[in-house]
Amino acid sequence: MELSIVIPVMNEEDNVRPLYDRLKVTLNKITPSHEIIYVDDGSHDKTVDEVMALRDMDETVKLVSFSRNFGHEMANSAGFRKASGDAVVIIDGDLQDPPELIEDMYLKYKEGYDVVYAKRKSRKKESFFKKFTSKMFYRVLKFMSDVELPLDTGDFRLLSRRVINEINKMDEHNRFFRGITHWVGFNVTCVEFNRDGRHAGETKYNYFKLMRLAIDAILSFSDKPLKLFSVFGIAMSAFSFIYMIYWIIYKLVTNNPIAGWTSTVTIMLFFFGILMFQISILGEYIARIYEEVRKRPLYIIQKQEGIEDEHTRD
Repeated sequence: MELSIVIPVMNEEDNVRPLYDRLKVTLNKITPSHEIIYVDDGSHDKTVDEVMALRDMDETVKLVSFSRNFGHEMANSAGFRKASGDAVVIIDGDLQDPPELIEDMYLKYKEGYDVVYAKRKSRKKESFFKKFTSKMFYRVLKFMSDVELPLDTGDFRLLSRRVINEINKMDEHNRFFRGITHWVGFNVTCVEFNRDGRHAGETKYNYFKLMRLAIDAILSFSDKPLKLFSVFGIAMSAFSFIYMIYWIIYKLVTNNPIAGWTSTVTIMLFFFGILMFQISILGEYIARIYEEVRKRPLYIIQKQEGIEDEHTRD
């Protein structure tokens, strides 16, 4: 198999067929040896039925369906483990990422690149607030992460077989796919595009889920939050010690009682707040350790069609 397309979907019944139609036009230009793998992440609509209707008329369409919702990152992981292609493309099922761009990605792959990611030049039909928070997220992530991550990118990208094989060796539960692909390394390049609005349906990522993704991304690829709070704690301790010496000297020199209990309590509450925040950051790391040591499977497959084994070939 020369090219695999992995499409994580959840409640995308209205997008399954339009995405397939555009994909087939592009894939037929590239190579007849291809497969399209829809990974259903616990949909409650007719997404699976739509995929099976496509499979009835085209055996290159394949299905992996989870027993429940395990999350977008796990859907990515399942798709990679089931894909058999020499190159694998991951693309969302909402048609915001143009399937036609895969042809440009494939040409870059043929030039010898292992990771070809799509960089957004513009984002249509998105609010100013969402664009602003997304822009800030990528810049904060770049500052906090120990891995060099490109700005303004999503999951849409092409990966060579050797990159896929390395990713498939990873069993960690708290995943940030965009970071993992760059952590692996090899030859990386990009193609630029203008991102369209969603074709149909509603986004599955509300602001809470996006915040959760941001936290996972930072904590999965960096211990800088711990280091930053360690430095902050040392600085605050030094400040508090100097402040205490000042008031001791003030009382000895003036022989007056120290006034300002309100300010004292305010300062105490401020430092207790900082302390609680530090403990919560530490708790996030501990929770991730707990998640990993339980050794539960990343996902459970309820149904699959057209796929037999997971692929880890060279």
